[in-house]
Amino acid sequence: MSSIDVFESLEQIKMERPSDKIIEQIKGLISSGQLKPGDRLPSERKLSEKFGLGRGYVREALQKLEFYGILRTLPQSGTVVAGLGVTALEGLINDVLQLNNSDFHSMVETRVMLEINATKLAAQRANPESISKIEEALEAFRTKVEAGDQGVEEDLMFHLKIAEAGENAVLKSLLLIIVPDLINYTKNLNICGDGRSLKSLEEHDIIFKYIKEKNSEAAGQAMRLHLNDVLTYDPGLTGSNGH
Repeated sequence: MSSIDVFESLEQIKMERPSDKIIEQIKGLISSGQLKPGDRLPSERKLSEKFGLGRGYVREALQKLEFYGILRTLPQSGTVVAGLGVTALEGLINDVLQLNNSDFHSMVETRVMLEINATKLAAQRANPESISKIEEALEAFRTKVEAGDQGVEEDLMFHLKIAEAGENAVLKSLLLIIVPDLINYTKNLNICGDGRSLKSLEEHDIIFKYIKEKNSEAAGQAMRLHLNDVLTYDPGLTGSNGH
């Protein structure tokens, strides 16, 4: 074996942000049961002192954990661990990047089933306020995409606002665990490249249109078509498309 062949086995080094290390430790406490649903976290100042990091990193970590539904900020109560459904699942479902191809496809299948039903429920149950929140998420995604950005977090928020509109807390909890990791997986592999985000935006528009019209079956079918690429994506192959 030549020296060049030896170096082929080397892996790219990824630099972790301090906020990611904070997230790992907090998620570890939740998964191990040391932090339970309803437990309140110390203030940003105290956490900053504990981690030996600036408050900006702590705030970034807490916001991301809240964004993923793992933590909640309550008025006059501070930041607390979210409900049991999310906590239990968080301990069972690890980083999707560690899954093998079969597990990945099973997780995507689960996401598709959950999202189709969440979209149907949203079309049936959405009130003016939840419709407005879905539209806000859609426009935030549009702004990012039209600026040339993939808008990964805005994409996620659109899907989660649909789940919220369906008024099924268990369904939302399941999606809060599965969808963020899958979307980040597609981002890391650049699956959303080659103009996929523009196509995704058009599909979001169609989904939102049917939800507003309270056309449950059409909304569910539009979501199914939207997720078809990622459903057929093979993580063992390069150059595939999906979102």
